[in-house]
Amino acid sequence: MTIRLFDLNPAIDVASHAARFARDGRVQIRDILTEETARTIREILQRGTPWGIAYQACPAGSQKLRQDAVRALDGQKLQALGLAIHQAAARGDYAVRYGQYPILSAYLERWAPDGPHDLLIEHINDEPLMQLVRTVTGIPELVKADAQATLYGPGDFLSQHDDSHVAEGWRVAYVLNFTIDDWKPDWGGYLNFLNAEGDVVEGWRPRFNALNLLRVPQRHQVTYVPPFAPVGRFAITGWFRDR
Repeated sequence: MTIRLFDLNPAIDVASHAARFARDGRVQIRDILTEETARTIREILQRGTPWGIAYQACPAGSQKLRQDAVRALDGQKLQALGLAIHQAAARGDYAVRYGQYPILSAYLERWAPDGPHDLLIEHINDEPLMQLVRTVTGIPELVKADAQATLYGPGDFLSQHDDSHVAEGWRVAYVLNFTIDDWKPDWGGYLNFLNAEGDVVEGWRPRFNALNLLRVPQRHQVTYVPPFAPVGRFAITGWFRDR
């Protein structure tokens, strides 16, 4: 039996999504992939990904630990790390905590050659998706995308920021969602968009098989996932770039 790893849904209404992106600078494309494809990728993320963690507790800067490094931390060190992250967030600093697997780094450094994660980033950079994103965003200069797998579970969040790294060629941020079915609003993990006064002007619930695209810079956040939420906000995230 052939496993279809990255088939786009042929019924996508490209014109309406392009109009929405042109108007708002962001769009959510639901049912972006075929059902079989989306469930196969979620299975890879859920059962075949060696999750590490990403965190930031200013002024230490952004940090990423591989799975073996996380497992090497004892309870006291994990507790201290969590406290530092919370203190940074309480001060209003940029603070981060979520599960991650750096798909692009793993691909370039050949952590698991020809494994499913390598195939995923190759498909993301292949013409079917790249051309769809160029058309929807109206940015024909897009040439490539990076990628990381992300997993938000209880206690995870991403502080407000705007991805203003234009010198790196970032043009469009993306979140390709593979969350568990029927994610509840009370479980958090929303992608919220904020105005200059800090008000939420739009928020998107984690939704299975949906592609979120947002022009950068644009202020946004991922809301806190509370302790009672299940583990299951799976996604592949990154930026489409013009260089």
